[in-house]
Parts: sequence; C-alpha cells; structure tokens
Amino acid sequence: MGHRDGPEVNDATTLMKAADVTGPAALDVDGVGHRYGARVALQDVSLTVRPASFTVLLGLNGAGKSTLFSLITRLYAIRTGTIRILGHDVAREPAAALSRLGVVFQSRALDADISVQQNLIYHAALHGIGRRQADEQIARVLTLVDLTDRRRERVSNLSGGQARRVEIARALLHQPKLLLLDEPTVGLDIKARADILGHVRRLLANGIGVLWATHLIDEVGASDDVVILHNGRVLAKGAVRDVVAAAGTPDIGSTFTKLTQTENGAATGAGA
Repeated sequence: MGHRDGPEVNDATTLMKAADVTGPAALDVDGVGHRYGARVALQDVSLTVRPASFTVLLGLNGAGKSTLFSLITRLYAIRTGTIRILGHDVAREPAAALSRLGVVFQSRALDADISVQQNLIYHAALHGIGRRQADEQIARVLTLVDLTDRRRERVSNLSGGQARRVEIARALLHQPKLLLLDEPTVGLDIKARADILGHVRRLLANGIGVLWATHLIDEVGASDDVVILHNGRVLAKGAVRDVVAAAGTPDIGSTFTKLTQTENGAATGAGA
C-alpha cells in the first residue's frame, strides 16, 4: 500500500472525507522517481489525494509538477515507484486506472473554430460515449461549469476563462473520480482564476478528488491539502494548517519560502 498523508481535517469537510477513508485513494503516488538522462526530475515522490478532497501540488516552474502529471497519465513510463488511481495500478491496469481519470493540461486543447458542443461531442466519441448519452453528459457538465448558455457558441468567441471551463467540462464527460489540473489558470485574470477555482472546488460534492498543480500561493485554500514540490522532491505534505504549524510560520506563503530556501541552501552546501 502507498503512504497515507497528513491527519484528517477537523472542520466542515471532515464528514465528507470520513465517509471515504475505507475505500481506495483517488490517487496514490508511492516512491516515484524519474530522470531525463543524468538529470533527476523526481526523487522518491509520494502523495495521496483522497476522494472528495482538493489537494494543491505547489511548486515553482521546473519543480517537477508536469513530469509527475506525465507519469500519472502514462505519457511517460513509470520506472521507479507505483501510481494507483482508485486502487488500480497505472502501469499494470492502465485501462481501468485511466478510465477513472480526467485531465486538464496546461496547454490549450480545444478546436477554436467549432462550437463548445461540437468539441464535447468529439471528445465523448473518443471515450466511446454514444450520441444520446453524450447529449445527456454534455448538458450535465456544462451545468457544472455554468456554461449551458454557451453550448452552441464557437470556442473562438469565448473568453480565456470560459474556454478553460469548457476544458474542465470536457475532462468530466466520462464521469471520472480523479481530476488533474496542470497550472489551469495561467494567463487568466483574477476574476477568471477565482471563477475556475470555485467551479472546481464545488466538484468535491460529487465525490471527485482533485489534484491542482500551481506555482501561485494564493490558489491554496485554508481547508485544502497541500504538497510542496521543489527540485523534484516533496518538502512537505498534509493539511495546509498542519504544514504551516510544522514549519512554525504564519501562513502557507511563508512556509513555502522557508522550506524552499532551506532546501536550496542544503543543496548548495552539499555541492560545496
């Protein structure tokens, strides 16, 4: 079994999370490593995303966030460690694992010249979802991201935030129980960022576990779980308030600065 990270959060989210502790984690990453030639990109990375929880993977550009996502989604082969999605080993049971996974990558992936509905119909077909069921699922996911009235709009006419919400809707078409988002608010204004965060957080009520990768401190909520990734290593993980308390700092921003600066200093000393 993989590691189970951090104590339970003792607040309004406890009842929802307590109901899920007997089942498998939405995501369980255990001892994962990865290299690009001689360069170590990830070293002994372990983390857990619980069902119906919001976990922030916090790290600077180059920390290893996108590499980890590429391993979870099988874009890269897993050579060290194990990754399980809802109890299914990604390397040994890829079809079962990936069928429970929805992904929003950092790069935009919609066809701007066709409508929102046409984009979603095409993606539903890739998942083997028939037209009648696709229509039902499209109506459901557009309601979740508050874009029902834009269903027949060309993607090119949408704002950046609206297009991002379409991508989230697309990732939810096949009803996954784990949603990965890699820097989903890059390039968006403050309001669009807040809207997307709000829509994704509301998905927890549907039992979806979320792993949200970002370098932006203000996207970490007080009731979230957090994993601080720096230079390919996990420096801290658990409920935000527990990570902050363990670091002896006033907030998560100060915690991140303290841990990464300490790590940078240790790495410099080791190489001296």
